[in-house]
Amino acid sequence: MTDIIPLSQLREKIDQLDEQILTLINQRAQCAMEVAKTKLAQGETGSFYRPDREALVLRRIEQLNPGPLSNDTAKYFFREIMSACLALEKPLEVAYLGPEGTFTQQATFKHFGHAVKDIPVATIGEIFNAVENGHYQFGVVPVENSTEGVIAHTLDRFMGSSLKICGEVEIRVHHNLMGKMEKLAQITEVYSHQQSLAQCRQWLSANLPGVPCTAVSSNAEAARLASLEPGKAAIASSVAAEIYQLNILEKNIEDDCNNTTRFIIIGTLQPDSTGYDKTSILVSTGNQSGALYKILRPFAEHGISLSHIESRPSRQGLWEYVFFMDINGHQQDDSVKKALAQLRDNVQVLKILGSYPKAAI
Repeated sequence: MTDIIPLSQLREKIDQLDEQILTLINQRAQCAMEVAKTKLAQGETGSFYRPDREALVLRRIEQLNPGPLSNDTAKYFFREIMSACLALEKPLEVAYLGPEGTFTQQATFKHFGHAVKDIPVATIGEIFNAVENGHYQFGVVPVENSTEGVIAHTLDRFMGSSLKICGEVEIRVHHNLMGKMEKLAQITEVYSHQQSLAQCRQWLSANLPGVPCTAVSSNAEAARLASLEPGKAAIASSVAAEIYQLNILEKNIEDDCNNTTRFIIIGTLQPDSTGYDKTSILVSTGNQSGALYKILRPFAEHGISLSHIESRPSRQGLWEYVFFMDINGHQQDDSVKKALAQLRDNVQVLKILGSYPKAAI
């Protein structure tokens, strides 16, 4: 039988460790401030945020972590430390698809940490406009859901935007039914974003047959409306339930338990290669035979995998399309560089939307 350590000794040891941790965190913060001074002395005046550097730090933490804390927990702590240190250097202002309590806000905090100044913006188009005009340094917008596919409006905005994709983040989406009522039988209408309604259609059909479902601008807006109107329920996140003081009637009502939404970070920054990156491009071939073959061939010849391809109307001519593609690798990588050069010779338009570190769930 192992000896039991007295509680007083354990608490004393925890207090000593807390002092050491606090000292080390402040030393790191001081070092971050020195980094800011060096960057300013070198003439750097833009954002001090470097997604490639942060991705490398978090990957290193994951490799070093001996436990018992999980890798996700360890990375969460260091994300918040980096966020707080960065705020000492130069606070980040990030626009996200609001209102408060949306999954996009959760994605913002997961990517940047809670020390960021997050600003809710009403529409995806307004986020693009605000970042393009320099009002905010970055924006966070949804781009793809594992169940319902791409967010078309996000892709379409890149056709005329100068902004780049600086990063990505993925959120495992859990939908909850909430309202002021106590029972499902008291619900007269359900509000949610159209994507969320689609992701819960089987549950709604089985459990609330005949109850009308109304699409609104966001899940958080649905929660706000449900807080004001008797008999109205919302499908939203648990965070929204807390904000708008709603009862969660049913948890995790999404039809797919692996339901995940991918968000992208938009801005003017171009991250360097980390060795675990993704590149997004926009390609237009015009209306010609063999167009898709001409697009795919360079990547096959150079051994580059595609993780996603999507076509959208070009709006330039009848039955003309542009292709949005995500490929594995960074545009600075030799193989990607050669494939893109070959592709450029075979298409009318090639627009590199950005190379950035891959997201981790």
